[in-house]
Order: sequence, then C-alpha cells, then structure tokens
Amino acid sequence: MDINLEYYKIFYYVAKAGSFTKAGEDLCISQPAVSQSIKLLEESLGTDLFMRIPKGVKLTPEGESLYSYVKRGYEYIKLGEKQFQKMLDLEHGEIRIGASDMTLQYYLLPYLEHFHDKYPGIKVSVTNAPTPSTLSLLYEGKIDFGLVSQPFQLKSGVQYRPVKKIRDIFVAGGKFTSLQGKIMDYKELEKLPIISLEHNTSTRKHLDDFLHKEGVILNPEFELATSDIIVKFAIRNLGVGCIVEDFAKEALESGKLFKLEFQKEIPERNICIITSRQNPISKAAQKLLDTFNTGA
Repeated sequence: MDINLEYYKIFYYVAKAGSFTKAGEDLCISQPAVSQSIKLLEESLGTDLFMRIPKGVKLTPEGESLYSYVKRGYEYIKLGEKQFQKMLDLEHGEIRIGASDMTLQYYLLPYLEHFHDKYPGIKVSVTNAPTPSTLSLLYEGKIDFGLVSQPFQLKSGVQYRPVKKIRDIFVAGGKFTSLQGKIMDYKELEKLPIISLEHNTSTRKHLDDFLHKEGVILNPEFELATSDIIVKFAIRNLGVGCIVEDFAKEALESGKLFKLEFQKEIPERNICIITSRQNPISKAAQKLLDTFNTGA
C-alpha cells in the first residue's frame, strides 16, 4: 500500500479539529482540497474514516484506530523538527572533543568557557587523552575534532590546522642551582636524573627526536603520565624535568624552578586542530571551531 503521506497529514488535522473547514484554515488550503484528500485516502484504505455530524465530522471506529497511530507519528515528527531547529539555533546539541592535558588547559579551556556561557544548551564532552589516542578516536568517529600537539602522522582524509606555538624546556629546583645561568650542552643531560612524559605522547617523541639528532639518548629516572606531575616532581628536586614552558610558568615566576639554558633551544612546535572529512561536523561543533584562532 503506497499512500501519499500528505493525505495522512491532512487526516491528522481534520481529526484534531473535527472539521474540514478548520483543518483547511490550519493548513492554509481550501476546504474542497481537504475533502478531496480525505476521499482519496478513504478510497486507498477501503473504508470511511469520518462521519458527518451537525458541527463538523467525527471519526469512525476505524478512523479512531488509524488516528491513534497517525497522531503519535505526526507529533513525533513535529517534535523531531523542533529539536532539529534547536540544533540549528544552537539551543540543543552535543560536541565531542579529544584533547590532551596540555591542549585542554593551555588552549581549549578558555574557548569552552566562553562557548558555554553563550550556548548553555550545548553539551560538550571532552575525552582527555594523549595525541596518539586522540588521533585514534578521530579515526573511529568517536569525536568531532581533536586538539593535539605536534609531532604526529595523519591518515588520508584528516586535516590539521596550527593554532598555537609551544616550546619544550628543561627545568630544575634548588638542588640543581649549580646549573642555573650555565650555558649547557645537551650531552650533559645524560648524567642527570631526568623526569619526562611517557613514551606514548607527542611531547616525548618530539624530545627524543631532537635529542637523537644531538647525539643524546636519555634514560629518564621518572616517566610520568601528566605534565603537572612533572612540575611537582621537579619542585621536590627529584630530577630535571622536561616540560612545555606554559606548564612551568607559575613555578618559574615564583622561583620554585629555574629554566636550564642550552647552546640552542628545542625547536618550537604547534598545538593543532584535527578534523576528518569522513566525520560530519554538527553546526554546534563548527560554531566552536570557528571561534578558534586562525593561525599559530
């Protein structure tokens, strides 16, 4: 049975209003057009749906049965349209983001705060993970976009945009004051207790790749999961920490830590936004993306 869905829409309005004329007014069509549509629907179904009464029309028992289903279906469609419009108006929706501790704390968080103030109805889910894990989440379609730090390798169809430059430094506490103000060679690090991030991070890869070119191989005393903990370990003089400079800013300004100086600095790298052409971006997610800086 292939029946024009417009007939069911008209049937819904007639049954709801109890009048062909009122249904026509609600639908902005003529009363004869309403009557013709109901006639065609009744012919297709093989039964009368309405009986005439002095003040309009009344559903037949068969019409009552059909209306109970059409009513639920049509009103559910209207509810879907309402929710859809709320998504377009940014009153409703969800954004899924992948970000590391660093990209979340030193780039994403201020944007999320502003976005939430402006669009409180949008749910934002942030999966906190290092760059390799964030890339996997994007490939699997589990996030709308990610905030990652270089270096990384991307699969086909994935785009990236640099948004902020960062630099890695070595820091130390009071136990290592003999190194303060000294211009060092990276080779000297091999004789020091080193605190670094774990291997499954872009920060550790960037450090290892740079030091390898300098002929230096580190065997860290401590390999930690987060940069915040590296700062705390370094303050307690458990070793020399390798950290993105932003993480150590407060400790450096307070004098709890100092920055080690070398003949040349570790090259800068970028925090980047990554998106996939295979993952559709919702209007809410695109709105948040549009607020980000356009360059590093």
